Parts: sequence; structure tokens; C-alpha cells
Amino acid sequence: MRLVVTGREGQVAASLLEAGREDVEVVAIGRPQLDLARPETVIDAIAAAKPDIVVSAAAYTAVDQAEDEPELAYAVNAAGAGEVAQAAARRGVPVIHLSTDYVFDGTKDGPYLETDATAPIGVYGASKLAGEQAVASANPRHLILRTAWVYSPFGKNFAKTMLRLASDRDEIPVVADQWGNPTSALDIADAILHAAARLHRNEDFAAWGIYHLAGTDETNWSGFARYILDTSGGLGGPSARVRDIAATDYLTKARRPVNSRLSSAKFASVFGWRAPVLQKSAREVIRRLLSR
Repeated sequence: MRLVVTGREGQVAASLLEAGREDVEVVAIGRPQLDLARPETVIDAIAAAKPDIVVSAAAYTAVDQAEDEPELAYAVNAAGAGEVAQAAARRGVPVIHLSTDYVFDGTKDGPYLETDATAPIGVYGASKLAGEQAVASANPRHLILRTAWVYSPFGKNFAKTMLRLASDRDEIPVVADQWGNPTSALDIADAILHAAARLHRNEDFAAWGIYHLAGTDETNWSGFARYILDTSGGLGGPSARVRDIAATDYLTKARRPVNSRLSSAKFASVFGWRAPVLQKSAREVIRRLLSR
């Protein structure tokens, strides 16, 4: 099976490239050959890669900057994602598209289900929701995977930031009134490979649509920070005290959902895959970050 993933530098793309198995060839394509802001590049780039399945992972992810660059965010996350799905459809292959918890407004009391109404509160979330709609319209054979709070040994992420700050601070203020499911990109890659294998061997697969794919455990940002820094300290890495603050004490240009919790029960039921517990997934990422 040949899995073609859009983007080379993202956390999920890097994790997929690392996680390739003997029976799976993972090929990442990105700029300049494929540039989602230039839709005319997409069809030819994906056709040349000859995928059996396309993983649409490339995205505009600068949440705050999107408020100042809505046209670019929509060009990449909506129009570009739609072009990727259409390119897959032209080759007669499925597309697995990555989306986000930011399609919700965060006001629900409890984990979000795939059937809950969407209501993004910022440009980034709105552009990703438009991308979901474009993907679904362009290719009926689609899996849209919403995830949240992604961290990994690659790219920029919360775990890396906490370890960097702890290297020269005794105390770090972290938001305590926003909740979600920290999700390792290593686990996302494993889940995608698991689902892709199912799609590849089962031509009669019909459960297309939207799925939530997030970490098993829920916590707030300060709780996640404490686990990261306690684990790091136990492994001989940097550590620091975490001081709880409110989101209103850490102002950002774009609002964040107060509740980003996602229920992944549907994905577990259909594909028989569930993320490991936070302690296992996060410890592995922290260990690898410290080894660098």
C-alpha cells in the first residue's frame, strides 16, 4: 500500500514517515511541488505520487495569525483541502483528512460527539470546518479525523514549549480553565495506518464520514504541563513548578474553546483502535525530546 501524505514538516506527516511498515510505503509531498495556497499544483503533484490512499495532513495552523490572514487560512484549509480530496477522487482512492476540535465553540458540558453542532469561534476553526465540507463534497470516500492538543517529538508543540521554558525558569504560569485530550502525533500516525490498512483490504468499506481521534485521557493545560515536567524531572530533564492561571490572564488574538474534549468512541467501534493512556504516550514523547 502506498500512502501519500500532504506536507513534510507537520507533526503527523513526520510521525507517519517514521512509522511506515514493511507493507506500507509512506511518501510525503509538499512545497514547492504541492502548495495548498496554489491549488493548480495539487492535482499533478498527487497524480505523480500514485497513491493508494491520500492523507490530507498539510494545513494552515497558526491560530492567532489566521485572524490577520483569513484569506490565506481559507485558501489552504478550505480550498486547498478540497483540491487534495478531488485529486484523490480523480485517482479513485480514499482521502483521510485531518481536522480539529476548533470547529466547536467549547461550550458543551462533556466530550464532543461527531453529531454535535459545529460553531467555530475563530478564523482557524471556521477555515477548517470549511475544509471538512470541501473534502466531503469532493470525495465521497473520505475519513475526516478531528483531533486536538497534538504534541510529538517533531515541530512546535506544547510539550516542547514546557521543556524549553523549564530549562531557565523555576515557575511557569499555565492556563487551568481549558480542557481537552492531549494527543500524541505518534498515536495519530498509528491510528491512520490502522485505518488505512482496513480501507485498503476492504473495498466494500462504507462507514465513511467524520470521526474524532484524540487521546484517551482528559485534563487541563496546567495538569498536562505538570505531567510533562514531573516526567521530565524523573528522567533527569528540566522541571519547574506550574502555577494555575485563567485564560483571561493569558490573552491571545484568537479565542480558544474552553472545552476541547472529544469522544473517540466511534473510531474505536468502527476500527478497533484506541489511543494508549496519557502516561504511556506522553512519557515516550518526553523521553525522545530529552534524548535530543
